[in-house]
Amino acid sequence: MAEHAGTPQEEPAQTPCSVKGKWLRRLLTRLPALVGLVLLVAAIIVMWREVRHLSFPQIIGGLRAIPALSLWEGAGATLLSYGILSFYDGLACRHVGAGVSWGRSAFVAFCSYVLSHNLGCAAISGTAVRYRLYRNWGVSGRKIASIVAFCSITYWLGMIGLVGVILLTQPGIIPYIRTMPLWVPKLAGGGCFAVLLAYVLIPCWKREITLYKWTLPLPTWRIGLGQILASMADMSATALIAWCVMGPLPAGCNLTFGGFLAIYIGAYTAGLLANVPGGLGVFDSTMMLALSPWFSIPHIMSGILVFRLFYYIIPLLVAGLMFAGHELMVRGAPFLARFGRVVEASQALRTSEGDFSTIVATGSQAVLGVALVLYGLLTPLPAFRSSLEGGLMQGAAFLLVVAGVVLIALSTGLSRRVALAWRLSVIVLSGTVGVLMLRQAHWAVFAVVMAVLVTLIPFRNAYYRQAYWRVEPCSPFILAPLSLWLCGLAGVRWIARQHHLGPIWWRAMVYDAHTAIGRWVLGGSALCCLLGFGLALRRARLHVQPWTLTMRIRYACLQDARAALSVPLARGLSPDGIIFDAMGKAACAMTQLQLFLLSEPILLCLGGAVGASKQRAGAIWRLRDYAVQEGCRLAILQHGARQADIYRSIGLEAFSLEGEEGWFLLCHVEDYLALRKVIGF
Repeated sequence: MAEHAGTPQEEPAQTPCSVKGKWLRRLLTRLPALVGLVLLVAAIIVMWREVRHLSFPQIIGGLRAIPALSLWEGAGATLLSYGILSFYDGLACRHVGAGVSWGRSAFVAFCSYVLSHNLGCAAISGTAVRYRLYRNWGVSGRKIASIVAFCSITYWLGMIGLVGVILLTQPGIIPYIRTMPLWVPKLAGGGCFAVLLAYVLIPCWKREITLYKWTLPLPTWRIGLGQILASMADMSATALIAWCVMGPLPAGCNLTFGGFLAIYIGAYTAGLLANVPGGLGVFDSTMMLALSPWFSIPHIMSGILVFRLFYYIIPLLVAGLMFAGHELMVRGAPFLARFGRVVEASQALRTSEGDFSTIVATGSQAVLGVALVLYGLLTPLPAFRSSLEGGLMQGAAFLLVVAGVVLIALSTGLSRRVALAWRLSVIVLSGTVGVLMLRQAHWAVFAVVMAVLVTLIPFRNAYYRQAYWRVEPCSPFILAPLSLWLCGLAGVRWIARQHHLGPIWWRAMVYDAHTAIGRWVLGGSALCCLLGFGLALRRARLHVQPWTLTMRIRYACLQDARAALSVPLARGLSPDGIIFDAMGKAACAMTQLQLFLLSEPILLCLGGAVGASKQRAGAIWRLRDYAVQEGCRLAILQHGARQADIYRSIGLEAFSLEGEEGWFLLCHVEDYLALRKVIGF
């Protein structure tokens, strides 16, 4: 291990003004989270007041009351909404001159908005997808930042336009505005359109504006007008989804689409400010509170559930299938090439597959788990001809409930990229298909389970972390909640026998009033299952193997190992540790440097990842996890640009090594000067 020490310099004393400014900046950075927490707490209070007297049969009745025509109309509005979203990135790429085709920009818009809709924190999740895809199409970081800002401005322009329309045409639909004199909303609506008119006309005289330190180029009036129209059309189409699935209006209802649009904009904005995934709870409570004068609570809840299915869940599953299909196509390219068919693989898609597929698999599997629990509890059993067939179907219904809870628990491991969670998820999903056959389920249920399975299987390499369960399988923190889960299921069965609930006892616990204790035990056992799997599938603490003779021999047996260390050893850098991937087929040799100019140590990987080509990415990600775990900054010294997409995604830039053709140092820009002296170039 190389060490470089020096005399520490005294830090300047902090003045009261600097301390005050520091606390103010900290308060401003945490203000959005505080606002979101307040909105979420208020939403929970409203939801509790509205649904405390609601039962599952009422919600199911509301879902069945939605006409089939309304569902088809909602599906069409969903396609229209996501089609309009393509204009966001298409106009942005045209404005900044990114040189990206409309088809590619539409793909980026779909992926980024699907993630931001389902994860919340749109400024983070959507930006990450745009950066990864645009960066690999050759778009500079400055232009990507301009695209992100352009899309954010586009949304708010449409918001201003729709608010202006509502204030001018239907001010009475807004509770606090209806008590004001009519000229107040008219003036405010006119002000909204004045802002939009200025946005469109100012570029005719001035091409850019300066705000503080930034100079922002203004779009042409044509692009500006396109922004306003696209955003207004997008939000109107999204509100149209909810309007359609609400079904026919009750008799005597005077609610118009314009009034519903105002309610939707307010609810969606509240969910956006809360920064919770999909505005969950905040959007729903606002919609219930605003629509309660016209619709019953079961009717509103049913409409919101279908809206979330159309606008959030199905697009998330479709995006996952798109990435899975691309992965299968890329793997089948060599096979197809033998028959003269050329399949062009897009490197830009491959670089984002790991992150995107993990998020899609986690979200879709958790939603599927909830759906299986509801399906097993609430759907009636088909008629059976014998007691044996009836027993099998009843047992299958109960197993669906158990499988749903387990899938929800396993999704926590998928979100952490734990390999064991991937294996168990594939096993449970495959077993669920067999259980559905016994249950004689509808073909659509099979299709959904198979779709989730397809989004999971091709991305085995994205799950590389070792589970804590593999390290300490007999830990009491794991065994205790899982044992309580099994004991809870046994206790529920005993309660069912005491109350003589019959063979379908879990259904009686949902519907019958005298089984409240059983419901509490059943819910507690499910929570124990979630807690147990959550603790078992958290990632284990990583440990580095020392660079002993045994490890040297094992490293030397890996592919490309000898050439990987030739230049580092010649420059006086020798490994002091080695870290393997989860399967032990790839590894990274490394040394830790403590540099004088840097406050944090540098973890320098010598030669990059070696070994099986398909497992090298897993070794790199484990190395990166170890660096984060130990509080180190990461750098790579290797030949060629292997795994450049991974290094770029974690913020490492490539610098050529003088005197060694083809060798590169990949590190953070601010670490380059300090590392240059150590390596000697």
